[in-house]
Amino acid sequence: MKKLISTFVIVFASLQVYAQLPDPGFTVDSRTAIVITDPQNDFLSPDGVAWGVVGESVTKNGTVKNLEELFKIAKKKNIKVFVSPHYYYKHDHDWKIEGSLEALMHKINMFDRSHTLKTDGFEGSGADWLDRYKKYIDRDNVIVTNPHKVYGPESNDLALQLRKHGFDNVILAGMSSNLCTESHMRDLVESGFRVAVVSDATAGAILPGMNAYEASLVNFKMIASHVYTTEEVCDVINKSI
Repeated sequence: MKKLISTFVIVFASLQVYAQLPDPGFTVDSRTAIVITDPQNDFLSPDGVAWGVVGESVTKNGTVKNLEELFKIAKKKNIKVFVSPHYYYKHDHDWKIEGSLEALMHKINMFDRSHTLKTDGFEGSGADWLDRYKKYIDRDNVIVTNPHKVYGPESNDLALQLRKHGFDNVILAGMSSNLCTESHMRDLVESGFRVAVVSDATAGAILPGMNAYEASLVNFKMIASHVYTTEEVCDVINKSI
């Protein structure tokens, strides 16, 4: 009995440790950039093909407004913003190896563009930026990277651009939380960047028995250096830069 009680105490103590994860913290300085994944119509517009599953989370979090707040403060403080978009071209639809959501995205023509070197049909399409963000993205402080092809930035030049521009610290936001945003967080951390995630400037799919946003919050807290709300990170930026 004593052995059983001792084991229970050890297990309970371990659970308490995990319940109180350390917060390494995050310092905003001149080597800090903002990274935004997929600020595109198919995720963020009620007319987008994914709105039926992400719209509830986007609306609840105020994601559209919160992303705009990040663009605004970046403009005000002249902070570099790296936008990592998601585009699919005709040749991408010929892939022989696909995961579940890749197959779905191709089926519903999510993020489709007609040509790698042309913008025919791009304006106002699901792959285009949400209209209210265009005035911020078309500025000298914003760099649009090559498109990522699945979820993470392994297939684009985000890490290269961040390094070449001298950034070590990343404030991360965008769509969608447990897919591209979380995958970007994981790869950037593995590549040696310090990453903070803005929890209400992202959102995820909500399906029967599955809340992708809630799932991503667990990993944000376990992997990122810090998790901010939009209000918190804007306050820190205003005081730091």
